[in-house]
Order: sequence, then structure tokens, then C-alpha cells
Amino acid sequence: MDSNVSTLHVSSLSEAGEGQKDHGAGDSLLQSQFVLQKESSHVPMNFIWPKEDLVKAIEELREPVVDLSGFLKGDLVATQDAAMLIRESCLKHGFFQITGHGVDPRLIQMAYDHLDRFFKLPVSMKLRAKRMPGTNSWGYSGAHADRFSSKLPWKETLSFRFYEPDDSHPVVLDFFKSTLGMDFEETGLVYQKYCAAMKEVALAIMELMAISLGIHDQQHYKHFFQDGSSIMRCNYYPPCKEPEHVFGTGPHCDPTSLTILHQDQVGGLEVFSDNKWRTVPPRQGAFVVNIGDTFMALSNGKYKSCLHRALVNRDKERRSLTFFMNPREDKVVRPPEDLVSSCTGDAPRTYPDFTWSELLQFTQKHYRADDATLPNFTKWLLSSKPANVNNN
Repeated sequence: MDSNVSTLHVSSLSEAGEGQKDHGAGDSLLQSQFVLQKESSHVPMNFIWPKEDLVKAIEELREPVVDLSGFLKGDLVATQDAAMLIRESCLKHGFFQITGHGVDPRLIQMAYDHLDRFFKLPVSMKLRAKRMPGTNSWGYSGAHADRFSSKLPWKETLSFRFYEPDDSHPVVLDFFKSTLGMDFEETGLVYQKYCAAMKEVALAIMELMAISLGIHDQQHYKHFFQDGSSIMRCNYYPPCKEPEHVFGTGPHCDPTSLTILHQDQVGGLEVFSDNKWRTVPPRQGAFVVNIGDTFMALSNGKYKSCLHRALVNRDKERRSLTFFMNPREDKVVRPPEDLVSSCTGDAPRTYPDFTWSELLQFTQKHYRADDATLPNFTKWLLSSKPANVNNN
């Protein structure tokens, strides 16, 4: 990450929770729904971001486009080329786009169709799936008003878990049926298939990650994430009459491992690289991939989790589909020995051992994700339970 600019940087953990709530979600969700849905030229103060955060991007990010088709066919030359491009981007800013991924365009379109169906529901229906305060990061949220009181994002989200237990229990399908009823069985089936497709793509990328890092066991990360517990998020960004004052998603680094994003053609994704905000225009048929904090720890700090944000449009709604790849919640996050033994000095490990559940709980209950999440989490971890931390 770029350490000399920090749009949300905090100097202490007491400041990190600024604007964070711990009370009931019902009233705040209803109020945020009213604000997001009404046609008004006035944006309430709790949606307005500081001027220093609202610096405009004037250049496009020159991230590589990685064609996975050769790798998926077993072409060794194409595999090395793809790994080289991934290495180049992850050493610099942690963002790249992929094509040749093999995901059926019809499945992507169905995922958008069902996203539209959900977000066009009456508020009372959407609230049946609302995210409950104090729980993990799945469920419906309007502007995250159930969690924060200031610098709210101009968006609605629906998040749910995806994992594959031994009995292949369809957890996504069950989520939709249990929260929204049998009328949403088809929606659950579509997202169950979409998540399964995203996991296959993510595991392929993880294999290329290992190759790009020069790890002897090229299957190391793929095996590490095989039994993972990931998160799928549908994002809906309504039009905003004053887009220059708000963010669809504020500046942050993902605390997760790997993010695979499909954005519609409206655009709005931006990345902070080389001390500038840069746009990431949509590419037809491509997914945007970025490194999260957890994988930065798994690479021993070699690959970067990058600051990014999303803008909103004055006249058009914007939608995106985001799959967050994570390990099993109780699995210890530790870089492979190849990346540790090659280090020199008295402190070869960049980050201590931790589990994904610990980092997840930190960002859900104690800290609003920004560009300093991982170092602040490390401080918190070392101070809260030093007996369980292994730096060797």
C-alpha cells in the first residue's frame, strides 16, 4: 500500500471506531432507504465525505489484462506469461483484470437480473434479509447505516456466505429461501452456481499466485483455500444528484484474501496507485481482481493490498457483483516457508499468525476498514493475546 497518503488513516484504535454504531438497525436502515430512494438535490450530512478524500482521478490505471485461457488448457508458456503479469501488478498495486476465465456470460447476466429483482423490492421485503448488528458481514444493508453514523456509502448491499461442506449443502440457496421465502428459490440457485463458478476462478488464480511468487509447491494456496468460507456481495448504487460529495464505497483496502469483481458498464471503480487516484474502466467480459489484506499476510507482505473506492453517477444506477475469497475461518494465516526462509534479518515474518475469523471480527466490531487495517489489526492482536502469537 502507499504509506505516505492515507485518506482514512487513524492514529489510534480509539479513533478507528469513529462513527461506528452498536445499536439497533431498524430505524437507521429505514432512514437510509428513504434518502437513497428519494429524488432530492440535497445530500444529508452523514453521507458527505471530507474534501480531502474527494480528490478526483484524472488518469486511468494501467493494470495488466491476464488471459487465463492458456493456463486453464495447461499451456506452460501461457501459464508463465500470466504469472508474470500477475506478479507485475501485485508488486505494484495489487489490481489486474482477467479474461478467458470460462464463466458463462449467461450466468453473469442472470446474476444481474436477480440483483435487480432484489433491490427493486419494497423496503419491507428487503429488510427481511437485513444484516443484524453484532453478527458477521452477511445480510442486507442500506448505506451501512446499521454500523456507522458518518461518511456513509451511497449504496445498498446484499451479502451472503458461500462454502461447500462435505455433504454439498446448498448454503446460498438456503439463505434465500430462509430469509425471503420460496419465491426466491431461483435466485438462490443462480447465486449458488455463480459462487461455485467464482470459486473455481479464484482457485485458478491462487495457483498462478503461487507460481508468480516462486513457491515450490504450486498448489499451496489452492489447497489452503479449497475448504474456504467466502462472501458474495451484490452492490446497488442509486443515482445521486450530488455525486461530487459522496462515495458509493469509501477509500479502503479489502481485509479479505482475493476479490473478484464484475462491474456493469457504468463504471466508477478507482484505485490509488503511484500517489494518484486512477480509474478502472469496465472491460467487456472481464473480471477485476485485487489482493486483500489476508493474502498480503500470506505473501509475507510481498504482494500489496491496495486502496480503492467506488463513485456514483448523477443520472444512472450502478451495479456490481463481488466475490471475496477467504480461507476457512479457523485456519491459521501463515506464509509458506519459501517466503519466510528467503527473508533476512532478525524479524523474517512481516505479520504474526492469525485466523480469518479474528480479522473478520476486528473489522466488523472494532475497526472500519481503511488502508491501515492490517497493521492496526496486528497491533491489536499483539496487545490482546500475545501468548498466542507466533512471529517465528
